[in-house]
Amino acid sequence: MLALSRGRYVARIATSAAEIAAAQGLRHLAFHGHDGCDSDAFDALCTHVLIVEARSDRLVGCFRILPLDGGAQISRSYSAQYYNLAALEGFEGRIVEMGRFCVHPDVKDPDILRVAWGAMTAYVDANGVQLLFGCSSFRGTDADEYLDAFTVLQQRHVAPRRWLPRVKAPQVFRFGRLMRRQPDAKLAQLRMPPLLRTYLLMGGWVSDHAVVDRQMNTLHVFTGLEIAAIPESRKRLLRGVAAGPA
Repeated sequence: MLALSRGRYVARIATSAAEIAAAQGLRHLAFHGHDGCDSDAFDALCTHVLIVEARSDRLVGCFRILPLDGGAQISRSYSAQYYNLAALEGFEGRIVEMGRFCVHPDVKDPDILRVAWGAMTAYVDANGVQLLFGCSSFRGTDADEYLDAFTVLQQRHVAPRRWLPRVKAPQVFRFGRLMRRQPDAKLAQLRMPPLLRTYLLMGGWVSDHAVVDRQMNTLHVFTGLEIAAIPESRKRLLRGVAAGPA
């Protein structure tokens, strides 16, 4: 069973309906700004990871993981609703979708993200996962707010052609067409979602378009990370977090 303690926070797997309901409540608060329940059919298929304050047991973050035996099963993923992932069907080895990542809006502590990645690293190592993927979300649906970030993605981080997701959603922003734009690199980093920044630091890549998801009020990009491609220095840092208390 995955369990990780790091400083003020503990990551653990939800083991009851009440804990999953708490995660769904936090997701709704984080995504929509008010109380409610964010749930879908994928919740029953996933393992839910909770990040809690060690002293109070207060839930401050969560995400869910969907393990798949290989690329041939990727059509079963949440992401496959929005992206044509036929190119990834030939990926060999275990893959995992990481989704619905969120942090309580009242808690601003980068250690929560570090603990989440430490927990994910422990899971990847224990289960021989070779590809981690999901949807990385920008808040809101106005692409103009994120042109610098999207331009940096286009210039540096689009998926290799052999894995490139194709358009499937009815409404998308094709940022792959921003080739001639000169981005403000500092502003691009400020506007990039923290989870996506971490993916990219580890060598992750994205689709060449963003899906306009009005139901969730987000723009999201398919994000993939091949475990073998993570720089060794970055792997050591992640495994240091995953190793235990500090």
